[in-house]
Amino acid sequence: MKKLFILAAVIAVFSCRSGDSSGKEEKIVTVSISPFAFFVEKIAGDDFRVNVMVPAGSDPHLYEPTPSKVSDLRNSVAYISNGLLDFEIAWMDRFLSVNRNLKLLRLADSVNLIRDEGHGHGIEADPHFWIAPSEALTIASSVKNLLCSLNPGMRDKYERNYSQMADSISSIHRKAAAMLEPYRGSRIFVFHPTLGYIARDYGLEQVAIEKEGKEPSPAMMKEVIDNIKASGARYIFVQKEFDRRHAAEVAAETGAELAVIGTLSADWFGDVNGIIEQIYKSLVK
Repeated sequence: MKKLFILAAVIAVFSCRSGDSSGKEEKIVTVSISPFAFFVEKIAGDDFRVNVMVPAGSDPHLYEPTPSKVSDLRNSVAYISNGLLDFEIAWMDRFLSVNRNLKLLRLADSVNLIRDEGHGHGIEADPHFWIAPSEALTIASSVKNLLCSLNPGMRDKYERNYSQMADSISSIHRKAAAMLEPYRGSRIFVFHPTLGYIARDYGLEQVAIEKEGKEPSPAMMKEVIDNIKASGARYIFVQKEFDRRHAAEVAAETGAELAVIGTLSADWFGDVNGIIEQIYKSLVK
């Protein structure tokens, strides 16, 4: 009943005419997930209010937008989309119908994607590209260009802030490359296949417990458990937003520990530094 009520409320918002507000106009940029808000705020400061569709702690594979999020979308000047997340694929046409003047930035169009249908749900590539420093540099540049088009008078500020952000991202990339170079070819075990771009960029192999967006079958669980035991892996990575029950079962069977990582917070620097340090810790013998 609650779900039906929410759906009805969302439909009501979609059916409203875009328009109008009294008082001083507020510039809103809507983003799909919190990490993209980080890029907007680092580059633009408080020049825009950022509306995050999927709140921190929610799973973007399962999320359905609330009426308040859709209301803010109606009044947004731009939408920054991942382009490959389940909820966006399901809702994007309706998002665009709410606000015909919305500028759309689809980040998947500009990054170097890992083509992989193993995520299931009809998604043709790995959507977790924002986690990798190499792709974050592209994201930052794309966001900067969008913000400059929305607010040309602040171009110098945005270029300056982008340059500082790019330097910080490059520093994290160099740190990761130096830390992980001795472990090229090593396996990292993850529940949901979140670390594919990190694995690609630093010569690691990601082994996922979950396949094609489905929970592992008993046969798959046994195969993963055998692989972990054979490899001597000491950690299994799991996102804090995901159910950990199956990962905990594997950990209990293998003696490995769960390494809980953040990938969807509004602190990209903190999340990615934490992931790199956790991977390094998992590989050091």
